[in-house]
Amino acid sequence: MTPRKKNPKGPGMEETLCCCEYLDRTGERSHLAACLCNCEDLDECCERWLTCRTLPPGNLERIADTFKDRFRFPWPRGAVRIDISLLPPIILLPVFLHIAALHFLLAFVILISLPVLVLWYYYLTHRKKGRTLFFLSLGLFSLGYMYFVFLQEVVPRGHVGRSQVTILTCGLILMLVALSRAKRDPGYLCCQMSNEKALCQGSNNNISSRNGQGSANGLYRAAPSGTATNSHINGDSCSLKEEPGELTEDWCSKCRLVRPARAGHCRICGRCVKRLDHHCVWINSCVGEQNHQAFILALSLFLLTSVYGISLTLDTVCKGKATIKALFYCPGVYSDYSSALSFTCVWYCAIVTSGMGYILLIQLLNISYNVTEREARIALRENSGRRLLCGMAIDTGQYNRGFLRNWIQFISLGSLTLQHSTEAIV
Repeated sequence: MTPRKKNPKGPGMEETLCCCEYLDRTGERSHLAACLCNCEDLDECCERWLTCRTLPPGNLERIADTFKDRFRFPWPRGAVRIDISLLPPIILLPVFLHIAALHFLLAFVILISLPVLVLWYYYLTHRKKGRTLFFLSLGLFSLGYMYFVFLQEVVPRGHVGRSQVTILTCGLILMLVALSRAKRDPGYLCCQMSNEKALCQGSNNNISSRNGQGSANGLYRAAPSGTATNSHINGDSCSLKEEPGELTEDWCSKCRLVRPARAGHCRICGRCVKRLDHHCVWINSCVGEQNHQAFILALSLFLLTSVYGISLTLDTVCKGKATIKALFYCPGVYSDYSSALSFTCVWYCAIVTSGMGYILLIQLLNISYNVTEREARIALRENSGRRLLCGMAIDTGQYNRGFLRNWIQFISLGSLTLQHSTEAIV
């Protein structure tokens, strides 16, 4: 007799999970109470540590992966997994700021160390090409905590009116709305499907064939007469070069599609984006054709709101002094812990605002010359662009049509009527 085969249960046939249960990486049912149980790698690590033996390769990585999978929060219909990178800013930022408020020397050391640590972590994650929620968590929690300190320590002093608090709150809300729009689809390119198979699932040989070349919609068209088609393979892309005035397109071997002009492949997101500017760690997403305007709007609203909040706080803590002078000279501010905490938060906001202001300045210069951050990096690497304004701006000369037309084109990004002309300009 042949044994009976068990019918696999579909997702709808499985029993409902309670708030403390979840399905682990292997698909098995587990419970939060057993978070430290059945971990052979952890047992082996403890045993080798007690016997003073070296760990096998990959043991710590497997323990970290298991811990990340089991770090969950009770939730209806199953415990949800929490990204560990969310926690350091929430825990460490208030601790560091409260310690810095104890003495101006502590504030000096901590306010210098925080940007260094953030830059080090950015360099570490950038090398691994991995996505992290650390910077998004740091940005959002910094906004929320600064607003909390403002309401708890500055407003009760009576120097700030209700209208000023309302303006600051509205600016914060508008900035969060613009940030939510900036986190939407930046303009991902999708493989277009035919009747039975995907047209994008071709090979590089199809792209570099003698009789045809790629088009922006993923199809292949015949090469125009008198036009030489050259294939230049560079990393993950195969560039299709044409005569001046013709559209230039690339074949992405990772996404298996033909990219339109100015599109690029993000190695962190793993997808191609229309008019890719850069991958922003502060929104944990790419900045492309569809969300570039919202990104600039969110940066602008953040700077205006932050500068307004800094000025209100300094006018309250350091009465009778100008804002810029009070930022560098405010005698007696550390004699009161409430004033010291407010002043420390002001300096933290000033450091963050200066960094975001530099990012906004570079973005505005790039828009003025109609060049993306990705194109500027490529031009610097290939020595094909002109450095302007002490190296802050790069003019590739390929898409620059003048200051006014460049800004009109940027404002019209994503529109259906001008989308084709935006990509086809050479």
